[in-house]
Amino acid sequence: MYIVDTMYIIYYNGGEKEMDKMLTINATDARKQWSLIIDNAVRIKPQFIKRTRDELVLSSIDLLIEILKPYKFEAKEYTESDGSVTLSLEKIDIAENAPTLAEAKVKLAESIRDYALDFYSDFEFWGAAPNRKEHIPYILKALVLDKIEKIVEQIECRAGEN
Repeated sequence: MYIVDTMYIIYYNGGEKEMDKMLTINATDARKQWSLIIDNAVRIKPQFIKRTRDELVLSSIDLLIEILKPYKFEAKEYTESDGSVTLSLEKIDIAENAPTLAEAKVKLAESIRDYALDFYSDFEFWGAAPNRKEHIPYILKALVLDKIEKIVEQIECRAGEN
């Protein structure tokens, strides 16, 4: 049974999902044509590579940024009794406080980047944790944005209730 998806074609083989053989490149062939494979992944389209049971996608960072656009760093904004501002991310348990909103955003962006680096440094552990799997798109987004200023631009604040 074939199912057409907007990204790729998959088929069901005994209940298991597999990439259509027409879309995948054998890892041995990919190794022989590595420069061409990378050029195609960066300039034309993602490359699907299969090695025995392993399947992977090689794509440009620009495509990954595009894929991750719907994932926003949404924060609730609280004004504290001393006038300072606390920002609390909704999807990831990170909060920061600073005298102004601008300073709180920078501190939150730094914490997001630090968390992303820590997560990535032990990805095998954190990526498998049931309560952390949902963080993966945000981790990848922070890593590809790379700079604090770019992360700050992605923080969307909404009023929280004190």
